[in-house]
Amino acid sequence: MKPYIIVGAGILGCSTAYHLAKKGAPVLLIDQHDQGEATRSAAGIISPWLSQKNNPKLYEMINKGAHYYPAIINELANDGITNTSYKKVGSLHLHKSDHKLDKMIDDLEDRKTNATGIEDISKLTGEEVKSNFPMLSNRMGAIHVSGGARVNGDWMKKALKEGAKQHGAEVIHGEAELVNETTIRIGRQTFDAETLIVTNGAWADRFLKHIGVKLDVTSQKTQILQLEMIHDDPSKWPAIMLPNNKYIVGFENNKVFIGSAHEENHDFDSTSSAVGVYEILKTAFKFAPGLEDAKFIESRIGFRPMLPNKTPYIGYLPGYSKIMIANGLGASGITSGPFLGSEVAKIVTR
Repeated sequence: MKPYIIVGAGILGCSTAYHLAKKGAPVLLIDQHDQGEATRSAAGIISPWLSQKNNPKLYEMINKGAHYYPAIINELANDGITNTSYKKVGSLHLHKSDHKLDKMIDDLEDRKTNATGIEDISKLTGEEVKSNFPMLSNRMGAIHVSGGARVNGDWMKKALKEGAKQHGAEVIHGEAELVNETTIRIGRQTFDAETLIVTNGAWADRFLKHIGVKLDVTSQKTQILQLEMIHDDPSKWPAIMLPNNKYIVGFENNKVFIGSAHEENHDFDSTSSAVGVYEILKTAFKFAPGLEDAKFIESRIGFRPMLPNKTPYIGYLPGYSKIMIANGLGASGITSGPFLGSEVAKIVTR
């Protein structure tokens, strides 16, 4: 028997495994390799301070998530794991309205007391935007937040998984079937747990239905693109927030993620759509004409798990004292995942 079995190896599941393993707890992490895993289809912008004004509970969580990143990066480095892709590069928030830009500054100043990670705030004109970041146009002014950061969710997930393994966690690849409250089956093998931790996002409802539980989780199909800037180094770019929920994020090895297109998920079809590619590129080229010469690498699809109140849920499944649920991270998954994994580990080891 394993005291802790974690089903779902996205960034939240891997963080939970890492923190439990560091406590010396026996952990079995089930990596189902689901097509459309949300972690792989997120740009990883760690700059939450201009979001969730109408959802204080969610904002508090993602603010703590952003604040936690330097600590977890340092922990991993102490384990000899440095390939996380995390870097404080600042964030750039574009808008056409000068009044709106001033309002952003006011909002940031209001939140700065409880969000020291914001650091310096500056306002740029359209010409200053283009002068400082030549791949962008001069169409809009922007607010620059020096404390913003970015991370490749897939790399960060792998770093946490490697850290968990270094501290003794066991990882099995395969699709888990729930037999009863504490038993799962993978192929012909069965495993028993003292506590089962379900972190498989959009697939949680399918997983739990085998014991007659309906988890009201839906998901949003999200599409992002990966480009390569052969003659530029985008790793030093700030994380760029465009209008209409689009973004541009640069990484090492000349890679750039741009996104995103959204639609409701009805069938878990992980095929990229041509219209999604068009929509993303059209907006990106409008504000960043310097991307037009980039090499197209791939399009990725992910399914972001959502709960009815649009706020993540962490807690034991009602009526089941040995099943811990962590779900509903939505668009906040990369920002909040490492922090929430540490919280789950605390809860189940009390």
